[in-house]
Parts: sequence; C-alpha cells; structure tokens
Amino acid sequence: MRVRAWECLGALALVSASAMQLAGQVASDSVAGKWQVTAEFYGTPTYAGLQLEQAGEKVTGNFHGEKLEGTFADGKLHFVAKYPDGSSDEVNATVANGEMKGEAVTSENGGTQHDRIPFTAEMIKPLVRGSETHEFVPTVFYRSWSPMNKPVLRVKPGDTIHTTTVDAGGTDEKGQRRVMGGNPETGPFYIEGAEPGDTLVVKIVKLKLNRDWAVSDDDVVSRATDGELTVRFKDAGNSVKWNLDRVNGTASVDKPGEHMKSFSIPVKPMLGCVATAVGPPQAPPPTGDEGRYGGNMDFNEVGDGATVYLPVSNPGALLYFGDGHALQGDGELNGNALETSMDVTVTVDVLQGKHINGPRIETKDALIAMGLGGDLDDALKGATANMADWLQDEYKLTAPEQAEFLGVASEFHISEVADRNAGIVLKIKKRDLEKLTK
Repeated sequence: MRVRAWECLGALALVSASAMQLAGQVASDSVAGKWQVTAEFYGTPTYAGLQLEQAGEKVTGNFHGEKLEGTFADGKLHFVAKYPDGSSDEVNATVANGEMKGEAVTSENGGTQHDRIPFTAEMIKPLVRGSETHEFVPTVFYRSWSPMNKPVLRVKPGDTIHTTTVDAGGTDEKGQRRVMGGNPETGPFYIEGAEPGDTLVVKIVKLKLNRDWAVSDDDVVSRATDGELTVRFKDAGNSVKWNLDRVNGTASVDKPGEHMKSFSIPVKPMLGCVATAVGPPQAPPPTGDEGRYGGNMDFNEVGDGATVYLPVSNPGALLYFGDGHALQGDGELNGNALETSMDVTVTVDVLQGKHINGPRIETKDALIAMGLGGDLDDALKGATANMADWLQDEYKLTAPEQAEFLGVASEFHISEVADRNAGIVLKIKKRDLEKLTK
C-alpha cells in the first residue's frame, strides 16, 4: 500500500517558487507558489507540501512529490495527484487571500474510496532572518523526540542559542540530578519559518566542558564482541569515573588499574544527540533512539565547527540536542562515552524547499553522510544512498558518475554500535569534491 501525503511527513522535495511568489506578490486570481498543508488525520495533526504552477485556468505541480493536474477558476481549485500504483488523491478547495480550505479524497487502485480528509493550507512566506544571540537557561529536559512538547524558545533563522545540557544520566554541571536518565534533551527550540520539506541547519559554534568529571563503563557492547570476548567481560558492566582536566584538555581514569596509571588522552567534546522532532505517523521514539530525524547518532565529529543538516517534519522544526561527551572513540564501544554536561553554542538556519532523506554533517574538510540501520549492512546502504543523493543534488552527478566517484573517494567509519541502530558514515574530502565540474 502506498504512503499518502497525510501519513508521512517531510518526504517531499519542494520546488522553490519564483522570487515574486516568495515575496508574497501573488495575484488574487493565482494559486501559483508553495503551500503548507495541514490536516487532522483521525485526530493527529499531519503536514504535506503542495507546489502549484498555473497557466490560465490550468494547474500543474506536485503534491507530496507526485505530479498533479487540475484547474483553478473563480476561487475554486480542483486537482488529482496520481501515484505509480494507480492510487490517487483528489482535492477540492476554495482559495482566498493566500489561504486554502478544502477536502482531499484518497482512493486506492481501482477507485475504492478510502478517506475523506479536510485540510487547510497557507502560502509559504519568505524567511525573516535574525542575528540575535539568546541566553537560555533550561528548566525542563525531555526524553522523547516528540512534536507535542511545548517549545522552550522561539528563534529566527540566523539566530544563535547559548545554553547548557545535562549528561546522559540527567545530571547537570553542579552534579545535581535534574531528570531521569536516558539522554534527556535541551529544547525543543522553535525555528520560525521552518516547515515540513525544509532542511534545518545547525552550526555548532562551541562546545565547552562545564564540570571536571565524566562517566563511562568498563564493558564492550555485545555487537562488538564474539563468544570468547563475551566470556572475558562476564564480570564487567561497572561505571567508571573519569577526571577531566579542563585547563590542559585531557581525560584520565579516576581510579586506574595498574596499567592505566599514567594514561591520559586529549578530550574532544561532541554532542551525541541532535534532532528535529519526529512527525506522524511515527510515534515519538525515546531519546536513546535515532533515525532520519537525527537523534542519538553518537558520531564523534559532531563537535566544534561542524554543521548538522536535518530533515524538517513539523512546523518550527523543533530542535533538540544533548548527550554531551567529553570524548568518544568510533562506535561508542563501551555503551557510554565519557558522558558529561556541556555548555553549548549553536547557530540555526533553514534551507527552504530543500529536502533530504537523512542526517548529513559538514566539517571544515569533508562532507559526511549518515547511515543508520538495524545492522551494519543496512547502515552501510543508508550512508551510501544518502551520499549518492547529495552528489546528485549538489553536484549533478549521473548514476555512473556517482559510482565512479564513490569508488575512489569514499571513506567509511563506524559511528555507532551501542544502540538499537548501528551507524556508519560515508565521508568525502572537500579537496576531492573541488575537482568535480558542478
């Protein structure tokens, strides 16, 4: 059965309207432009994108990524969007003053009526940009990637947020337990103008350790152990405290064994979690989970200077972040990295009409596509597909060119093996991308 526009959020690549349309200069007898559709699907708010083009009374465009054809005259809009399996959505609506109100009738292959869904829609307005820095002191921390949690702060694209996070166990910089563990998050932050089908841009300006200790484990996760190693670690699973030397930027075990007494290692602060709220029909997963929305990715290059790109599935994007790590090796082999609280400074932005299928990261030297799956094979496929889409969209590489380039330029790293999903990232160095003809 196909997935309808009402049943899946943010899965539409929207074509940008013309500059005149984006400026709101749309004639009263025209519906051409980009619309945000909102419906109550059996009591659950759902969203879809609608792009319309008009020539006389004839209307074309796309609805949830599928082509549509119809008419618009005397304030009445009618169109049908057809799907590859023969199913369709038939829409009738009235349009006035940049607002639309109507009903969609969804039909399965063969014309059987399935649902009648009332909806409203508004013409997408241009972004209003800001440059303000917000000092935010969190008083509540959430444990699911839910769109139902009340936003803690509204900011504009271009604004900067300076705030703090608790550690994965819910303890703050003063050592006080503030909330139950399980990666409690700071947020959600409502980014004005962000709509389903857009991409949220999160630039990590600065991560700063704000206490002198972190915790980890003395175990290795089951996904990374064979039978013999499992036996070797049969008495493990104990919490380990690490001392953080914030002056010299190093970490060392608080009560080391004989062979770790002189061991220390440079810290590299990172955020284990960066996410946008999950949209219907998916029920909000806990903050220990991860997926196309980002989440508990636990990738050790999500640190100072990195930019994280995430799909938007709800109005305002609803940005969460947390799960600070002083340091983590590839894969988070212990199940917990050096978990600690953090001072966080990020700048947010929105790419209107830019749709991506999963998390992407950009650093000073590389583009990095995230792949997440139930096992490493699926994560590998996801990372490859994510990067192939990136090369197609941004560099216009054909399928053969994508294969030729990926075959010689790809670097794969295991980002995560500790959670329900495994993670693999595909990295491409910018010095190699510079040699492509865009």
